[in-house]
Amino acid sequence: MRVLLQRVSHASVRVDGRIVGGTHAGLLLLVGIGRGDGEAEVEWMAGKIASLRVFPDAAGRMNLSILQAGGGVLAVSQFTLYGDARKGRRPSFVDAEAPERAEPLFQRFVARLRSEGIARVETGVFGADMQVELENAGPVSIWLETPPTGEATGSVSDTAG
Repeated sequence: MRVLLQRVSHASVRVDGRIVGGTHAGLLLLVGIGRGDGEAEVEWMAGKIASLRVFPDAAGRMNLSILQAGGGVLAVSQFTLYGDARKGRRPSFVDAEAPERAEPLFQRFVARLRSEGIARVETGVFGADMQVELENAGPVSIWLETPPTGEATGSVSDTAG
């Protein structure tokens, strides 16, 4: 599972010219489900995102998580995060999970973010042609990827550093 996390002042997603999801200060998550991903990857990623300290504290240091800082999350499914353009001129998407398996995993990921304590989680429309608008705050953009299959078990701890 891959996520491009962006700290935002605001973000929204449109489908057919209509805003279907958005957030003010918080996180925009572009979410890719890879072939073979499952519950362990969903749980690991949601835990990592909920506890990742990417918001400034009173001293301006990135010491606060989304749970501590407040704010919302906009999660947008994006299979193109699994695009492989190392060969040729057209990316290959063979490492992306099939839509019929990826959509329920994406929905479980969103539910898991909520169960982690993130009160406001909105989404785009899975599989739709979406236009995403954002104002990256910082800018802060972080690439997250679950450990290799079978290693994404256990909890994500919040250690100092």
